[in-house]
Formats: sequence, C-alpha cells, structure tokens
Amino acid sequence: MKITDLLSKKSIAINPKVSSKEDAINTLVDLMYSSGKLNDKEEYKKAVLAREELSTTGIGDGVAIPHAKTKAVNDAGLAAMIVNDGVDYDSLDGNPAKIFFMIAAPDGENNLHLEVLARLSTMLMDEKFRSALENSKSPDEFLNLIDEFENAKVNKVKEESKDGYRVLAVTACPTGIAHTYMAAESLEEKGKEMGISIKVETDGSGGAKNILTSKEIEEAECIIVAADKKVDMARFDGKKVIQTKVSNGIHKAEELINRAVSGDAPIYHHNGAKASEEDNSEENESIGRQIYKHLMNGVSHMLPFVIGGGILIALAFLFDDYSIDPNNFGKNTPFAAFLKTVGDTSFNFMLPILAGYIAMSIADRPALAVGFVGGMLANQGGSGFIGALLAGFIAGYLMLCLKKVLSKLPNSLEGLKPVLLYPFIGILLIGAVIIFAINPPVAALNNGITNTLNNMGESSKILLGAVLGGMMAFDMGGPLNKAAYVFGTASLANGQFEFMAAVMIGGMVPPLAIALCSTFFKKKFTEKERQSALTNYIMGLSFITEGAIPFAAADPLRVIPSCVIGSATAGALSMFFECSLRAPHGGIFVLPVITNPFGYFIALVVGSVVGMIVLALLKKSKY
Repeated sequence: MKITDLLSKKSIAINPKVSSKEDAINTLVDLMYSSGKLNDKEEYKKAVLAREELSTTGIGDGVAIPHAKTKAVNDAGLAAMIVNDGVDYDSLDGNPAKIFFMIAAPDGENNLHLEVLARLSTMLMDEKFRSALENSKSPDEFLNLIDEFENAKVNKVKEESKDGYRVLAVTACPTGIAHTYMAAESLEEKGKEMGISIKVETDGSGGAKNILTSKEIEEAECIIVAADKKVDMARFDGKKVIQTKVSNGIHKAEELINRAVSGDAPIYHHNGAKASEEDNSEENESIGRQIYKHLMNGVSHMLPFVIGGGILIALAFLFDDYSIDPNNFGKNTPFAAFLKTVGDTSFNFMLPILAGYIAMSIADRPALAVGFVGGMLANQGGSGFIGALLAGFIAGYLMLCLKKVLSKLPNSLEGLKPVLLYPFIGILLIGAVIIFAINPPVAALNNGITNTLNNMGESSKILLGAVLGGMMAFDMGGPLNKAAYVFGTASLANGQFEFMAAVMIGGMVPPLAIALCSTFFKKKFTEKERQSALTNYIMGLSFITEGAIPFAAADPLRVIPSCVIGSATAGALSMFFECSLRAPHGGIFVLPVITNPFGYFIALVVGSVVGMIVLALLKKSKY
C-alpha cells in the first residue's frame, strides 16, 4: 500500500480560505468526509479535537498533522491542504502551519495503513520535500510529488550496524500514528549526520517495531526514551537513560544525541523512583501535574468497575418487585438478586482498584498490592473514596521510601525484594497507617456529623434536607455520605420518612448533574468523558451516587462543590414539598410509592439542573 492509495484528488485543497486553527480543522474534516472515508463526520471531528487536547499536532517547520483513530472512520484515509499564507496552529515552534495532512484511522481494523502513515510522517521531515509540496499548484502535482518522493527516498531497507549501536532510542506518542515515527526519523537522520550509530524502536498503534534486543541494550552507551506514554522501562535498569517528550525527539534530536554520547545522563534504576543522581526527565513536571497523572491512572482503571457494576445494580431494581419486601428491594426475586450480587461485587473492587493503580503509577508494580490493601482497609473502615485516594498516594510514596531503604541491602538479596520484602513490609506499613492514622479521625468525624444531624431533628426540616442532600454529594460513599444515609435509614424506624426522601434525592443528583452537563456543555468534557458520562443518567436515576466518583476524583475542586450545591437544593425542595419515602433505596423505580411524587420529581430536576449550571460555570473548556 502506498500513500497515494489513501489520498485522492477530492481530499486535497490548494490555498482554500482558512484563517484559524478551527477553520483548518473544519476544512480538512470536510475534505475527509467528501472522500467517503467517514461514517460519522461529527464524531470524527470530536476525536480529532480530543487528540489536540493531548498536545498540538502542529509539529513545527510549517507542518500540521491532525489525526484520530475512531469507529467513525470506515477506511483509512488522508486529507491534505496547502495554505501559503500560513495559519496560527499553536505549533510547537510557534510558527504558522502551511502544509496540512489529516489522518483518519479506523478503530479495530488491521494496521497495514499505519505503516503508510508512518512513511508519510518520516517524509515530512525532509525540507526539500516540504518545500516542493508547499509550491504545488494543483492536486495532481501534489499527488505526483508524493509518489515520486515515496518511490525514490522511502522505499528502501535500512542498513543494520554490524558493530552495534552507540545510542538506542524508543519513541512513542499517545495515538502512535504520526509523532512516534517523526521522532524516530529525526533521531536516525541526525545520527547519520553526526556519524553516531543509532537504532530507534517505535511504539506505535501497530505495536512495537524495530525492537531493541538485550544485546543491543547491554552494549549501548545510552538510551533515549522520547515518549508521551508509558513504555517498557524495566529492560533499561542500570543503563544511562534520557527521558523526554516525543516532540523533543523531533525538534531536539541533535541535542539529545550529544547528551547521550557525552555521558551526561543519569543511571536509570527500575524501582519506580527517579534516577539516583537527578530527575531523568527532560521535563520537570510540577508536583500538581504529577499528582494529577497518578490520580488519573487510578481513575481510568476504576471506571469499568463503576460502570459495569452500576448498570447491573440498576437492572436489579428494574427487574425486582418492590411490593415483596421494600427493605430488600433489589434482591426480592432470584434474577434481581443475581444482578445485584454481581453489581455489588464489582463495586466492592472499585476503591481498592483506585488506590492500587494510583500507588502503581507512583512506585511501579511493587506498590500495586500495597495500594490494593490500603484501599480495601480504607473502604472497610468507612473512609470511602477519599480514604482510598489517600491510601493510594500514601502507599505509592511509602513504597518509594521503602525501595530507597532496601537499596542498601547486599545484591545477593535483590531477588527477595519483589517476592518477599516489598509486599510484606509494604502491606504491614500501609495497614498500620490506614487503620491507626486515617480511619480513626474519619470515624470520629462521621460520629460527630451524625450527632449534629440528630440534634437538628424537627427544628428546621428544610435546612436539614439541604444538609442531608449536600452530605450525600460531598464524598459519594465516604463518611459524610454514609452518615447521611445512616441517619435517613435510622429515621425510617422512627416513622420519619421525609428524611430518607431527602437523602435519596441528594444521592441521585451528582451523576445526573454530570450527565446533563456533558450533554449540554460538551466543550467542558473530552470525548471519552462524554461517553462515560452517559451511563450516569442510569446511575443517577437508580440512586447510584458512585457514578460521579471518577469525575469527582479527576476534578474534585470543581465537581464536588457543583454536586453539593445541586444535591442540597434538591434535598431542601424535597422537604419543602413534604415528600417522604419508606424504602432505603430504589431511585426512580420507587417513585410511585413516594409521597407527593410530582413534587419529588420537580425537586430532582431542579437540583440536577442547578448542579449542571454550577459545574458548567466552574469547569474550563477542553477545546
């Protein structure tokens, strides 16, 4: 397959009227759509914009390569455009983009087209080729230039070094389509110019290619890892390693190679910590950015458990018979009990998974078990998802300290560390921290809140409804949430059914507010977030507050206040409309047995809309 097999005349534009990055993307999407490669134009555009959120595809030297891999693409394709006056595309070098190639890659198809796209990426590193393209006067000339250059310059076998390689490199970007191969080409070409033998492994969408061998790694002076995603680093233990962004592989190849052969690179130790002498990353990320990345690693692994378990629990209520036993709603019939049991089991994994993968992101695989145990202990001790968050970070940094301490042991004990010392000491320490330092103050806080609620009693029902609703949204399964829920269920025994109604509506609002905001304020969310948020309609209506946890964990300073305000509004209105509920669960499925169901529905809608509006005001646009 050749590049011209993916690019047609109808998908090429020479000097169209384009004045901004938005115009450029819109024009290229239209060209791609006209070529018949897309089944959903808007979805493809959303995927392209989502890729731009990760980092600009304006790679510099007047070139931009917006791209996306999505199910909205029928067949792999290219669209191209020349804009001689240039467009401000937020390019890495700050210069206008004049040459545009948009890539459409199908999701789940074979990866033959990826080799072609990689070939195009490397061709664009050639200055003469770029200049010729920029001066094209017609689509025919444009296509001919590509065909000639591809045949003459690219379709050749790379020569292997017989004497090994002084420098090795790995390049990888999040989508693995363009930047991965451009960085590889830049490093290889610069190595040839400098007379330094170099081999580059590319970790693209089609899998790792040109893989580095153990012998090559052993003999190399230094390894350059130019990547914006995780790569296999264990094989580089004990070697000099330079870690940097993939864009630096494109634009700072000479600087990286010079540093690699000068000996000015730290020794990499694969224990989850930074290199022993200095930070071996070119980019010294802020503490806030590091914490966010660790947090998102936990959230992304937790999300399937929340979605899968939440939907199963919702179905359990749908297929159950409330009239059999209101207090056992969700498990009254065998099929409902089956769904509820499986869903609850999935939910039970949720917080340990969150903590475990946060810890693993910080201190690598030895911290995984320690984080799991810490998350489970926090969950069992009533700390909820806030406790699990703390457990994940504590476990991760605890393991970094432990590894540093154990690094002083003799080399003969190295094999005991991962199978005995790390798990034994790590789990022991995290257990002590969570049980004795985290859970007690949280439990005391829980008891204090419950006592406060009991003292409020009948004196101010509307205010109490607002407090109960807000508490349900604050930590979504944590101590405040549980204190409110326990207060509501305890009130049932005393015949005070209105408190349970305020509690349940407060728990329904957070997922609904997030789902509504993702629907009506799409620019505030990435495409992946919008897809995940759709399930929150089901979870919110089913009184599964935990559907909001991934969003709250990822952006707590904006999501939690919005949900609290919306839930407090709903709880207060529930009390104002004198709604009452005799069942401790059920969501929308028990609406017929709620006193004043119409007022309750109004309270739910108003609270959810208020939460949506506040969230839309607080969140920043993603694009």
